[in-house]
Amino acid sequence: MATTLLLLSAPSALADDPSEQQSSPPPAQTHTSGKADGDGTLSSSAGIVYDRTNNGHGSQAGPVAPQSNWSPPPCWYAPKYTPAQLKTYLEPIWEAESTGYEWDAQQRKHYEDGESKDGDYKDFNKAKTGKGYWWDSYVDDSRIGEPGALSCDKPIFWVDKGAPPPADIPQAITPEILSQLAYAEIRVPDTKVTLAPHGATKVNLPTWAWLDSTDFKPVSVTASVPVLNIQATTKAVPVSLKLEPGTADAETYPASGECAFNADGSIGTPYAKGDADKTPPCGLTYLRASGDNGPYQLKATITWKISWTGTGGAGGDLPDGTFGTTQDVTVQEIQAINR
Repeated sequence: MATTLLLLSAPSALADDPSEQQSSPPPAQTHTSGKADGDGTLSSSAGIVYDRTNNGHGSQAGPVAPQSNWSPPPCWYAPKYTPAQLKTYLEPIWEAESTGYEWDAQQRKHYEDGESKDGDYKDFNKAKTGKGYWWDSYVDDSRIGEPGALSCDKPIFWVDKGAPPPADIPQAITPEILSQLAYAEIRVPDTKVTLAPHGATKVNLPTWAWLDSTDFKPVSVTASVPVLNIQATTKAVPVSLKLEPGTADAETYPASGECAFNADGSIGTPYAKGDADKTPPCGLTYLRASGDNGPYQLKATITWKISWTGTGGAGGDLPDGTFGTTQDVTVQEIQAINR
């Protein structure tokens, strides 16, 4: 809703701002509200701008799932309006009386008449045009309806340029919050592994599994708020592959099913002629044919170690994330003929 209201408040700026041009289609909507132009108005990059240049791409790329109950914040506060834009946004609401006379009267006293215990905001603080911004809440489009998305319920508030937001607003945007929002924008490659034998494998025959190093490089997303000169880059580095055969009648190599990345960024070793009697460094052996119920669903899941760096030397670790896909594996019995 916050993003929608913003789009209504500055349509021409949104159409003209080159900072919103993406080198590739974004996997999720960018939350924006503008930057300060020379006349003190806001254009479309004062909210959060995502740079996905180093992100994973392709139709099979997907988001990482945190390995804990942690999740990025569903809502936050950031600059949204200049004084003139806030007036343009609020006055039609008051005139329509859609929020009730009493509430509208309170709002007029607060933002228009300057009769507020929180400070003098006479005429939408137009006297401070170019010296700060009105901040408002944003809600992640994918989290609308969640209970936490309703926690950013503070009225629109003013923050002078260079001043910190009020201390009683923990969701006010910071480099750390930016890093968490960038986490949600991370996209990583598909995890379909190469298997040998190709096609159908055989009962009790070791199946080699590997991933090419060219597909699994670190990815990153940078989130920034230009008018505040803050940013954070969240980086995901692949660290291991876990194989789950799709049946209890199987053995994995190593026994844990966790295959570590090699120094060159690959996982496992490609099968070579003459390796049939060797134990694969990464792979599995099926002990029973897949039968009439269809192929087994082999699941391959990559664990990504995730960290961030931001403005002022801030940084740290974020929860590891995983991304996995499944693929069909047909397992046949080896037939022997006695004469």
